[in-house]
Amino acid sequence: MTEAIDWLRDSPLTWVFLTLLAYRAGVWVRGRTGGHPLAQPVLVAAALLITLLAALGIDYDTYMTGGSLIHLVLGPATVALAVPLHRQAHHLREMALPLAIALPAGALVSIGSAALTVRALGGSEALEATIAPKAATTPVAIAIADHIGGVPALVAAFTMLAGMLGAVFGPWLLDSLRVHDRRVRGLAMGAVSHGVGTSRSLHDDLTEGAFAGLAMGLTALLTSVLVPLVIALL
Repeated sequence: MTEAIDWLRDSPLTWVFLTLLAYRAGVWVRGRTGGHPLAQPVLVAAALLITLLAALGIDYDTYMTGGSLIHLVLGPATVALAVPLHRQAHHLREMALPLAIALPAGALVSIGSAALTVRALGGSEALEATIAPKAATTPVAIAIADHIGGVPALVAAFTMLAGMLGAVFGPWLLDSLRVHDRRVRGLAMGAVSHGVGTSRSLHDDLTEGAFAGLAMGLTALLTSVLVPLVIALL
């Protein structure tokens, strides 16, 4: 029995199955709550998995023997976001100017405000470099932080937190500001909360999701270029 338990604990298939099961539970919770802002499938799945790992005393490296297999499909899944965007291609020409202005401005505000907030609170330069790329999607943020002297493991946490908060509170904030254009909402969600926000936008509306995917990709590109420059200037 002990050998069987040890095999299950160390088997990559166990953690792939439990990750998918946790996400499915998140989808179920979202449906049962009528799409409550806190019932984001990623948030629910993360909470369930963290609780399970802590209860069983499983370390992160053991979990990632299976989690890394799911991580492999993130690239193709991100590329697949081009499909809904292609279906909305007729909107791109009329949105070219807002895209050219809003996304660089948003990236600059995100980077600058994060770094200056850390400085105002007495944080170190390493912490500034860690939190500055939080608006980029996680793999890009980790690479940027590593390049400019940040802490890659910590930037992953900041990036995921930004994505979760954006997915939970972003639609409410946009409603409060009376932003109803699905294209604009998508750009805001993708630029601020990257993959998690894009997932939320795709669930709410296909047009919004398409523009969220576009904003996520362009913001990651802009952030990778602007973070070293802004950090150097500050």
